[in-house]
Amino acid sequence: METPAPSSRGFFASLQGLGSGLIATLHDRVELFSLELHEEKFRLIQIFIWISSAIFFGMLTIAFGSAALVYQFPEESRGKALLGLTFFFALTVVGLILGFRHYLKRQPKPFSGTLNELKEDVRVSSGGID
Repeated sequence: METPAPSSRGFFASLQGLGSGLIATLHDRVELFSLELHEEKFRLIQIFIWISSAIFFGMLTIAFGSAALVYQFPEESRGKALLGLTFFFALTVVGLILGFRHYLKRQPKPFSGTLNELKEDVRVSSGGID
């Protein structure tokens, strides 16, 4: 009497379980990536709004403040006053650019959560289970 080999049925069940586990893991990673993409988009929009507002009101302040300041100088000294203000504004712009670069360096890398999860998946699948 021959009985069907139970190992073949178990092999296909294991293969099916492995496939569904891989699909579930892939689904989780894509969902995490989608969430992080949404957060990055929101953060970039916030940065754009803050920068645009600062530039707009900064330019208004500079324009009206400079006009009022230069108007206070005697007519023969207004050229020197404009050059001094130009130098001051150039130094301010350099300081703002350096400060903004420092701010950007402190921000978390985009999609760091997804990358960490993928590294963990690779570590676990290569046998590095703690």
